[in-house]
Amino acid sequence: MKPESGLRERTRRAVQREIGEAALALFIERGFDATTIDDIATAAGMSQRSVFRYFATKEEIVVGKMDATVPLMLHTLRARPPGEPVWTSLRHLFFMLDEPGRAETAEATHRVLLETPALFAAYLRKLHLMQEAVVQVLRERATATGTPYTDDDPAPRAITAAAFGCLVAAQHSWLASGATGTLGDAIDRAMATVAPR
Repeated sequence: MKPESGLRERTRRAVQREIGEAALALFIERGFDATTIDDIATAAGMSQRSVFRYFATKEEIVVGKMDATVPLMLHTLRARPPGEPVWTSLRHLFFMLDEPGRAETAEATHRVLLETPALFAAYLRKLHLMQEAVVQVLRERATATGTPYTDDDPAPRAITAAAFGCLVAAQHSWLASGATGTLGDAIDRAMATVAPR
């Protein structure tokens, strides 16, 4: 990567983060539906057109950052010990979602995300894409250890879907508790209820 392109990408990410923070503050204060792209542009000190240059939709402002998480999640999964139970490896993917130092922001973000139908739908679409990528890595990992899954084996997809289902259940549970404890604790509790034997 050329230095200029690296700088350009860092600048792009910084502007996206700035727009995202401005948007989230408005979503928390006014609600997602009551906040317009014009409102977000004004809060971020730019034009509506500039906002659309960085994000295609209002939903993408909130869930778009998940795209950057996928490579890190897959790297984390590939780095787990080959003989480790899949369920344990999947739990490690969710450690990055727990932000103990940003509990107040994390709670507000999760509340907007899970309680706004349009955002929740976009979030579930992103999670589905993440799951598909994880399933592929699980298949690669099984092949590398000499125990490949057959094409019709539902195990990698079923286990992955169950783990991600636990993630969403934990997020709901954590919010219902008033965000007491950590999201990581809530994830552990949820995953413990359906851990494979």
